[in-house]
Amino acid sequence: MGDTATKEENRTSRDVWKLSGKDNVVPAMCGKRSRCYFSRLEVILIICLVLMIAVTVVLLVLHFLITGHSSKSSSSSSSKSPANYLLGVGRADCTGPVAEIPLMGYANPEQVGGGLLTRLYSRAFIVADLDDSRRVVFVSADIGMVSQRLRLEVLEKLKSKYGELYRQDNVILSGTHTHSGPGGYFQYTLFWITSKGLIRPSLNAIVNGIVKSIDIAHQNMKRGRLFINRGTVENSQMNRSPFSYLENPASERSRYSANTDKEMVMLKMIDENGQELGLISWFAVHPVSMNNTNHLVNSDNMGYASYLFEQEKNKGMLPGEGSFVAAFASSNLGDVSPNTKGPFCINTGESCNNPQSTCPVGGATMCMAMGPGNDMFDSTRIIGQNIYSKARELYEEASQEVTGSLSSAHQWVNMSDVSVELNATHTVKTCKPALGYSFAAGTIDGVGAFNFTQGSVEGDPFWDEIRNQLLGEPSNETKACHKPKPILFSTGEMTRPHPWHPDIVDVQIIAIGSLAILAVPGEFTTMSGRRLREAVKREFDSHGTSQMDVVIAGLCNVYTHYIATYEEYQAQRYEAASTIYGPHTLSAYIQLYRGLARAIATNTVQDLPSGPEPPVFNIGDLTLVPSLIADRAPANKTFGDVLQEVRQQYRVTEVAEVTFVGANPRNSAENATEHNFLTVERYTNTSESWQVVQNDASWDTRFYWTKGLLGQSNVTIEWHIPRDTEPGVYRIRYFGHYRQKLSLSPAVSIAFEGASSAFEIRAL
Repeated sequence: MGDTATKEENRTSRDVWKLSGKDNVVPAMCGKRSRCYFSRLEVILIICLVLMIAVTVVLLVLHFLITGHSSKSSSSSSSKSPANYLLGVGRADCTGPVAEIPLMGYANPEQVGGGLLTRLYSRAFIVADLDDSRRVVFVSADIGMVSQRLRLEVLEKLKSKYGELYRQDNVILSGTHTHSGPGGYFQYTLFWITSKGLIRPSLNAIVNGIVKSIDIAHQNMKRGRLFINRGTVENSQMNRSPFSYLENPASERSRYSANTDKEMVMLKMIDENGQELGLISWFAVHPVSMNNTNHLVNSDNMGYASYLFEQEKNKGMLPGEGSFVAAFASSNLGDVSPNTKGPFCINTGESCNNPQSTCPVGGATMCMAMGPGNDMFDSTRIIGQNIYSKARELYEEASQEVTGSLSSAHQWVNMSDVSVELNATHTVKTCKPALGYSFAAGTIDGVGAFNFTQGSVEGDPFWDEIRNQLLGEPSNETKACHKPKPILFSTGEMTRPHPWHPDIVDVQIIAIGSLAILAVPGEFTTMSGRRLREAVKREFDSHGTSQMDVVIAGLCNVYTHYIATYEEYQAQRYEAASTIYGPHTLSAYIQLYRGLARAIATNTVQDLPSGPEPPVFNIGDLTLVPSLIADRAPANKTFGDVLQEVRQQYRVTEVAEVTFVGANPRNSAENATEHNFLTVERYTNTSESWQVVQNDASWDTRFYWTKGLLGQSNVTIEWHIPRDTEPGVYRIRYFGHYRQKLSLSPAVSIAFEGASSAFEIRAL
């Protein structure tokens, strides 16, 4: 204090001081050579300020380090942590013919392929123990469902390549359930009829695509890690049979906040260095944003979610290219629709949300559900974007690691004859397959025909007589077994030319550490899926394998239509009428999957009986698909010539359109494994060359084929120019094959191409 007083006496005349109170000495200005002095209180305050700043800086640094670590989704820690598995991912085209082939899903004979919106892909994921002693494979393919014939041919090809490495017990094949993919890959007569036969080009494209995707995954195995995450997807689904759902016990319904499963389960894959490999997402919603008036082959809302995720991760690559693979797989979607505006009478605009889904004028055929968009393309985009956005969020935040050993369990079961123990005193049985009257009514996503309505618990003498005369009357035993279902088609008793429905069905579980994937052979409704998951989880828990994450993978291995609860079955809406093995179908599956879970938990899988193997029928090549004929160009024209030219200039968000002299796209599908029908190209001044910026797998391009007379046809290509398109000079190219027949020689397909004039794109 003395030194301070002395120094204060030596202040120069230029120092200006302000005094405020006894101890508060505040310098207003200090001269160039002067010294400024502070009181004890000021010194304490300055020290406190410095400490606060230091603490704040430290906290900010820690905050950014933690959030930076989190934003990398554990990638930085992964590089330091040991791998738990060998991982491989692969993607391959499985599109097949895009013209004249019935689209599989709505069973609408008029809905045949007439072009391409997006390509279809098979996405394969292989997980192996580090010592490679065990492997499991999960495949999600952009197809309506996996058929038994398809699965058997895939397994046969895998066996010829890899021996016993990939088998029926450790390979799951799941369909996304798009209703806009080619049909024709079934051997059972009911599906054979709706698909116009067994169509070899369609079946081969899917088989080869699935096998190729597994090949790619097999060839690129890396040491890596798995992470799981869960979250709720909003504004993307509704229950299309709410009156059936209400038949379930109130005490059971009260346990859930909604009449659909809104939860998405996401499995993330990275290698040991943090390199992103891919993901599998399971979410319950029907891919029917594209309705039954659509004729463009596409992967619908789930495929669009895959498209967005893969485009984001495979920067600078065209759709279908790049190493990152994102599968959006199906789950218990039986009664779940993406058409969130609900059902309305398309002729009057009034609601038809009633137990029979009928309209006052026009009946059930007028009652349709609408998606959230302006049209089906817009609805597909909106729902797909919602699903992608939640998956991206879960992917970035995934931190729960999946560890543990691998297991797989599989059985073939005769589902037409399963005894089910409901309790200690009651045993029931499943039935021979049969479809009820409400099956013919369709759903609010895709209506049926004639005067059939949902919720029918009585038959109709008129239709009964027609059925009896053409197909035969159901036996009394089958009628009694299926009550209260009035049987329209007793498919289990119809065997000509081959059985109409499968008896032998796959049940399968693969376990990846704490994750159990239930491969179900059909479409479980919301409550059916909940009961199955809970029962399997309880089974694992009861045998000491607790904390299992149980997910349902839908449309796997063989297609058996729907699986409704016993209570929903009583209402006999579409899903119940399509529960082909009778009212106790769900109870039978629960019993069977509990048995698989028990075998995995107790390490007794080797003791499971394999069951009766499914048959393979010699279908032959007889189809109702038109035969390929020689293509012809108009007079003074050749294939690929432009018939209607593009404009010279467009702005972003407009549609560039060009029409060419075309040829049947089936020529390309049957003569090339992977064929691009179109490209959009931008002229680059620096290299004086054209660079491909879009292809026929792009969401923004549409390929329309219009069949004319006597072998003539046109192709129209649209490019819906995205808002973020770089201004410049562009062109559209078309690639095809025309079929030529010369005298007695076999027909040959000859490649050709065409190009539009160059056009300019300007910003808005």
